[in-house]
Amino acid sequence: MIIVHHLNESRSQRILWLLEELGVAYEIKSYERDAKTRLAPDELRAVHPLGKSPVVTDGETTVHESGAIIDYLIRRHGSGKLQPPMGGPEYEAYLQWLHYAEGSAMLPLMLQMYVMRLGEGGAPLHPRIEGEVDNHMSYLDQALAGRDYLLGQALTGADIQMSFVGEVARAFGKLPSYPNAEAWLDRLHARPAYKAAIERGGPYALGR
Repeated sequence: MIIVHHLNESRSQRILWLLEELGVAYEIKSYERDAKTRLAPDELRAVHPLGKSPVVTDGETTVHESGAIIDYLIRRHGSGKLQPPMGGPEYEAYLQWLHYAEGSAMLPLMLQMYVMRLGEGGAPLHPRIEGEVDNHMSYLDQALAGRDYLLGQALTGADIQMSFVGEVARAFGKLPSYPNAEAWLDRLHARPAYKAAIERGGPYALGR
């Protein structure tokens, strides 16, 4: 049985969504953030030494990192769903989006999140961070022009992986400047499997 070690209000929400899209049976082991620090509890270190979520256990296999989990679950349990055929140009584009989400696109958004906590002390960094956020969000917006999803008219694991980028950008009030990305995120949130994952995973502020 697949077990998703699910931390509230975290990236693990998209793993629940992926499994709902695949129609694969899974269980949730839930963990709660510390109310003051917002950090994950120490119990997660018993699952993986980093003590972070998402982590998935599938029999004797433990997988961490969102992109690796999405790749693993689709390859092992997807029955051909949610990814292009391997070996073609669409598959290469799919892999790039899968790695781009956390490798590049999330960095300026995370920096903005932390720098905002510095108040005036972080002011000198704001222009550079804003420029990088616009760089990545413009790239996403252009890629979605004339498309429902990142690779065309069908959802793939790349959309699920990139959804967190869109959700954090929306939380910062950025999306109205990128109408294709905003429509894409609305489309993702309207999917029945997305809503089912929210029902199973519990409150998720970024999904509103």
